[in-house]
Amino acid sequence: MPGERRPFVQMDCLMSRLRILPEPDHMPALDRAMIRPDLAAGLGALEPKPRILLLYGSLRERSFSRFAVEEAARLLILFGAEVRIFDPADLPLPDQIKDDDHPAVHELREHALWSEGMVWCSPERHGQITGIMKAQIDHLPLEFGGMRPTQGRTLAVMQVSGGSQSFNAVNTLRLLGRWMRMFTIPNQSSIAMAFKEFDEDGRLSASSYYDRIVDVMEELVRFTVLTRRHADQLVDRYSERKAAAAKRDAAQDLASRSKA
Repeated sequence: MPGERRPFVQMDCLMSRLRILPEPDHMPALDRAMIRPDLAAGLGALEPKPRILLLYGSLRERSFSRFAVEEAARLLILFGAEVRIFDPADLPLPDQIKDDDHPAVHELREHALWSEGMVWCSPERHGQITGIMKAQIDHLPLEFGGMRPTQGRTLAVMQVSGGSQSFNAVNTLRLLGRWMRMFTIPNQSSIAMAFKEFDEDGRLSASSYYDRIVDVMEELVRFTVLTRRHADQLVDRYSERKAAAAKRDAAQDLASRSKA
């Protein structure tokens, strides 16, 4: 459940693919005077800190989707969240490994179960999200082991483009978020000609693109705080209750027959 903390097993192993966020407190493009100290006032408590998992969709050394995610992570920390950025460098293709039995898959799923919300940022390639982005989402099943790694969580979507402004990738990410039973927030970010917007250190210049990421992260924190207490109730489904009852009845029937 999104609101619960799950204990980690083999913590060192499960944390090995998290990226270290460079300069987490350095945000030169941000006008801090415009930041509300009471960002989620009236919506719910900021404690415990909202837990946000961030995924990006490129393995390039100068990955603009990763740079955008890092800018988002700095803002989320400032807004009171706890963040994790997953590195998909050794993630296998879906169905490449039997039963998905690969350390990177296990770790990704553990981070998803830990999270209350997510940020997905993909480059747009040939008019769509990248294979790296889709592989990460495909490795997050709707249900496994009686747990749901995405259902009831909030989601913010972003994209970067090498060319002119486009929304193909964020539109696809929205569709996938809905399919994964997540609460995708209304706002989104799309950075055109990303190679012009990030400096040599991978920092986004002060611009309307940066301001939009601030808007999106503020909104993500607010929606996460607003829904965290009600997430389980909001995704409580008749069909799932009916299926669970059928399993209980079958188990009870089997138990009664074994005693007869």
